[in-house]
Amino acid sequence: MKNRRWLWVAAVVVTLASAIYQRMSGPTYPLRGSVSLGGQDISLRLTRTHPGAGDQPVILAVPDSSVEGQVAWRRYPTNDAWQTMPLVRNGAELSAALPHQPVAGKLEYQVRLQRGDARAAFPDRPAITRFRNEVPAAVLIPHVFAMFLAMLFSTAAGLSALGRWPQARREAYICIALLIVGGFALGPLMQWYGFGAWWTGIPFGWDLTDNKTLLAAAAWIWAAWQMRGGRQARTAIIVAAVATLVVFAIPHSAWGSEFKWDTLPGGRS
Repeated sequence: MKNRRWLWVAAVVVTLASAIYQRMSGPTYPLRGSVSLGGQDISLRLTRTHPGAGDQPVILAVPDSSVEGQVAWRRYPTNDAWQTMPLVRNGAELSAALPHQPVAGKLEYQVRLQRGDARAAFPDRPAITRFRNEVPAAVLIPHVFAMFLAMLFSTAAGLSALGRWPQARREAYICIALLIVGGFALGPLMQWYGFGAWWTGIPFGWDLTDNKTLLAAAAWIWAAWQMRGGRQARTAIIVAAVATLVVFAIPHSAWGSEFKWDTLPGGRS
């Protein structure tokens, strides 16, 4: 890549694509779909996370006043009996509220609609939602910004090393610094505010958000060791950049904190 302007364009495109994929494929991203009810297609959107106090609203845009329904829910993962609550019409919307749960508590729920004799359920496999505390914007925004920039400089360093640009070393060190700030300073703060735990990855758990940060950091620590003494270490930088790209493609919040219903007063895994 002879023009570094195009190198940065490529790095931005790859980083944005990775970030969007990671977010949209994660277990907390809203679930979208549609059902056919009496020859009418109804688009639905269900949220899968609820921050802060209060019950989780379930709001469906269904202008047809002849459509009614209910929400079936139970704690997850349990064998509890399903409970149901009616969807209440308010103009063009049907709504209900899932009861508030402990921090990291999960519910699975399904919307069941009817129009005359026609019935439909969404989704086929119930959606799973998780409850958490609010994370202050003063922590959330810098964390997201630092992690995005870490991914950006990781990709740029890999491309620079591939193109034999001397800037690869500098970009690698910037990536490492951003990983430390975003992943190991602000990341634990995010966990603490959201779930009351500083770290839920290895050796305390299997939270993939924490563990993938740990794996990316390990790859870059190895690359930094290879760069000692002024070495270019292009291969190590490329390997670390690819490893970072792979681990950050893992869906966000996968295997995250989960309340243990069979433990009183409860725990997290």
